[in-house]
Amino acid sequence: MTLSINCFSSRLIALAVILFSLRPAHAEPIVSNLTAGQRPGTKLVDITYDLIVTGWSSVTVSLEVSSDAGVTWTVPVFNVGGAIGANVAPGVGKSIVWDAGTDWPRNYSSQMRFRVTAEHGFALIPGGSFTMGRTSGDTDSDAPSVTVTVNSFFLQEKETTKAQWDEVLAWGASKGYTDLPTGAGKGPDHPVQTVSWFDVLKWCNARSEREGLTAVYTLSGAVMRTGQTIPTVNWNANGYRLPTEAEWEKAARGGVEGKRFSWGTDTINHSNANYRANSAVYSYDTSGNTSNTYHPAYMTGSMPYTAPVGSFGANGFGLHDMAGNIQEWCWDWYEATSYTDGAINPRGPASGSNRVIRGGGWQNGAPSCRAAARGAVSADNRNFYFGFRPARTLAP
Repeated sequence: MTLSINCFSSRLIALAVILFSLRPAHAEPIVSNLTAGQRPGTKLVDITYDLIVTGWSSVTVSLEVSSDAGVTWTVPVFNVGGAIGANVAPGVGKSIVWDAGTDWPRNYSSQMRFRVTAEHGFALIPGGSFTMGRTSGDTDSDAPSVTVTVNSFFLQEKETTKAQWDEVLAWGASKGYTDLPTGAGKGPDHPVQTVSWFDVLKWCNARSEREGLTAVYTLSGAVMRTGQTIPTVNWNANGYRLPTEAEWEKAARGGVEGKRFSWGTDTINHSNANYRANSAVYSYDTSGNTSNTYHPAYMTGSMPYTAPVGSFGANGFGLHDMAGNIQEWCWDWYEATSYTDGAINPRGPASGSNRVIRGGGWQNGAPSCRAAARGAVSADNRNFYFGFRPARTLAP
């Protein structure tokens, strides 16, 4: 039989082309030259494609199949191997083999279509000025409403999972990263937690080195791989790092200003985020729960009651869980009076006692989940409340 093919690049083909021409150091992945054909005498389908990736050493590749000329993409694809899944390196002639006979034992036709998608899992956060701090009548004394400006940068779309942590941890163990903890996670697709601010910096360096990027954090000119010394930061390096507090809030707001929450409204309920609800205390908590109720879908087993990352809808920038689930480390020292109106790329005070934590978590109430809410935690604190997502500097 002959299989017709529908070729797609990344999920946002127009954006990918624009970024590729303007920002060659961080282009969206591009899939091209897609072919598919049934292997003679079998019910195996051989799929090939070319993959261009700039700025990342590997991406996640997925395959979708349609039996109605692309109207729906519901054909099951379970028995598949080759250049698919996580950690697919760029190259030409990448190969996927799909066992169609097992997954789709039906008659094939010219209506079959194949779609290959490549993603690196990071969202481009556009630079510019925005209003940072309290809004909607809130009275946070440590978060006055100010206008700040940040450069464009990349932020991971989802919180770092236990599986991601483990992969880098295993690689780093023989590369000098000898004191990274195992961390914890409710499951491989849940956010990693029980990792300190110092742990996260070293993990970011390990991931950078693993992917051939320039590590951001150094000590006396050497890559920071162990210890708990405050490092020097190379903000121009192309490796992974923590976002600054201003970057984090810019990202959390998703392009919408003047609202409490990252999805662009002033109210929250359990359909929006994984948090501890109490409508009796907070008028903007519309969950209807009145007794400090954990999210019922994730209150299983022992604490922590985290949800798999990405369980809730994305904000305007394509970011998930910027409110609730796990509290996220930021770079900055915490200081109640650190906000400065008109600041450009603010990176917090020069010193302090605690580091900023943002976003609220599974154990926090609605106020902590607001985009403006700030927390302060010791940099060496390892607790099941704290996780993170990495950022990357956008090349000039």
